[in-house]
Amino acid sequence: MALSFARPAFAYTIDPAAERTRVRQHRRLRGVPARRQDRLLVATWNIANLGTQDRDPAAYAVLAEIIEGFDLVAVQETRRDLSGLRALRDRLQKRWRIHMTDTAGNEERMVLLYDGNKLRLREQTGEIAIPPAQFRHIRLPEVTTEFRGFDRNPALVSLAWGDVPLTFVNVHFFFGSEARADLERRQLEAFAAARWARLENQSPHAYDPHVMLLGDFNLPYVEPADPIYAVLRQHGLLLAPYATEIGTTLPSETAHGTAERVRHYDQIAFFPRMSTYLTGAVGVFDFDTVILPDLWNARGRKDFNAYLRYHFSDHRPLWAELRPPEA
Repeated sequence: MALSFARPAFAYTIDPAAERTRVRQHRRLRGVPARRQDRLLVATWNIANLGTQDRDPAAYAVLAEIIEGFDLVAVQETRRDLSGLRALRDRLQKRWRIHMTDTAGNEERMVLLYDGNKLRLREQTGEIAIPPAQFRHIRLPEVTTEFRGFDRNPALVSLAWGDVPLTFVNVHFFFGSEARADLERRQLEAFAAARWARLENQSPHAYDPHVMLLGDFNLPYVEPADPIYAVLRQHGLLLAPYATEIGTTLPSETAHGTAERVRHYDQIAFFPRMSTYLTGAVGVFDFDTVILPDLWNARGRKDFNAYLRYHFSDHRPLWAELRPPEA
């Protein structure tokens, strides 16, 4: 995968105040609940190539507006160059905290942004690395490829929401290509993360069994035949039941000029013991359907999408609302 999308050749000026207003209005239209102390809004968002794309400074204000509709956001594709993350941080309110890893495959860091007034960092943080001695347990009957570790180690952060302990695991499974070998590698990464989470969920020695995986699973479709979905379900994980006809990637142009079917790469996964934490409010925030309307009208879908991918992202945030277990 290239480290950035091509910069659009045409000029366009973002009006951050107008776009932030559109984001706030669309948030209500899409049923994103208002932030409140007795609820927790968690989200995952792949912000494409954050750090390698020279975004319009005004775009960061709009990105920050989208993020501030939530309490916690797992971010994928933050690069070694921290300029993009710092530009985003500078536009977030001071209550926001950042937790990030070092770089791994594709020069990516795993980043967690959260409201420090609402969530408190606990003792356990780190990256999930599977010891080589356990590689033999990570295998599937139909897969001939051997597991040799993650391309990007999933990152875990344990937080406290009042008296409620929660451990969030930020994942970005290997994609590579549609080739069989790359698909098998992706299946094994999903297997390894799901197995780790299952063992943690069942262990009497776990620091916190309340584990939620969220991120870019590179899971094309939430369907029984999907090999990544099948691996997650094999280990007992449930997926947040958002409206899959919307999808978490932007529609794009095909060679024939029609919109491609959107994908469901981004997911929020958890075990049944945590299903009571979800209020049922779950969704994809399709910000791309309301921002920059004059650009869409002037240049059409192809240029609009090119601009959106470069200055914003080719993914949409997926979110879910949580409540305390006794509520």
